[in-house]
Amino acid sequence: MTLAKTKFSGKTINLSHGAGGKAMHDLIDQIFVAGFDSPELTLLEDQARFDLSDLSKLGNRLAMTTDSYVVDPLFFPGGDIGKLAVTGTINDLAVGGAIPLYLSCGMIIEEGFAIDDLQRIVASMKKTADAAGVRIVTGDTKVVPRGAADKLFINTAGIGMIAESTNIQANRASVGDVVIINGYIGDHGAAIVDARGELALEISVETDCQPLNELIQEMLAICPDIHCMRDATRGGLATVLNEFANSSNVAIHLEQTKIPVREEVRGVCEVLGLDPLYLANEGKLVAIVAAEDADKLIEIMKQHPAGKDSCVIGTVVKTPQGKVILETGFGGNRIIDMLVGEQLPRIC
Repeated sequence: MTLAKTKFSGKTINLSHGAGGKAMHDLIDQIFVAGFDSPELTLLEDQARFDLSDLSKLGNRLAMTTDSYVVDPLFFPGGDIGKLAVTGTINDLAVGGAIPLYLSCGMIIEEGFAIDDLQRIVASMKKTADAAGVRIVTGDTKVVPRGAADKLFINTAGIGMIAESTNIQANRASVGDVVIINGYIGDHGAAIVDARGELALEISVETDCQPLNELIQEMLAICPDIHCMRDATRGGLATVLNEFANSSNVAIHLEQTKIPVREEVRGVCEVLGLDPLYLANEGKLVAIVAAEDADKLIEIMKQHPAGKDSCVIGTVVKTPQGKVILETGFGGNRIIDMLVGEQLPRIC
């Protein structure tokens, strides 16, 4: 559906657009309802309603998640805050084995925000949701005075269904399992650094922001017993693996030479004193599976665009429990702790 830009009067958001009157109704109807174009939204009820019999056909458990997005800048190479919000919530459902179905969208908009930018973001959210097979079905809009927020913040919540046979949990890693990732790490963090323009860097890295639900369902079809899986967003690969090691009371041994990192990302990290293991990703999953399942899983993952660079990067060992050990390219070992502090603020 094409957004009807000509119907909406004014070029920027003002406080009346959050006051509950005609201006707010016009904003909701002409920007959000028209832009997201889902049957649940067109009813303009205070909630979206679903038939439980339809949901139960997809699984026996309901999964729900929520996240808020404050990324700066709003637009960056390969994506924007809208694509990021939809992708992030879809992936939080998908890595638990859920089939994502419905999203909510709450927007906090600063007075003076450009209508054209808002329409662009809504269109991006719609496009991303459609590609992933989910619908944005309910939402909320608030407008705050100039200076009370930084342009636009988005909250998205999502629900999906988990099949009875699926049991993906952070405490299921076992000695002998292997660690799989679906591609290069750190792309999102490097893309945000580039978009901020604070450093005269000449790089060509785009965010890896992408929904992973289709890839994950194909993984589950070939390997129903995935032990652990998460998307490596804030805190990066290192933080996710520390969470697995702590929850499962095991150690994880990584091989640095097997972890895929683009040269451009390595360069950004060297300039800024960052570690790619901690850089944010928005389209990377980390899975732990039994060793005997790894080859067939990698084979099917590589057939999907989101998994074409998939590889094994490590193994689960017994000790030291709760630790992640990196075998460096020089043959030494070092402990990889969970991220302390924040390498790059407002990354998502």
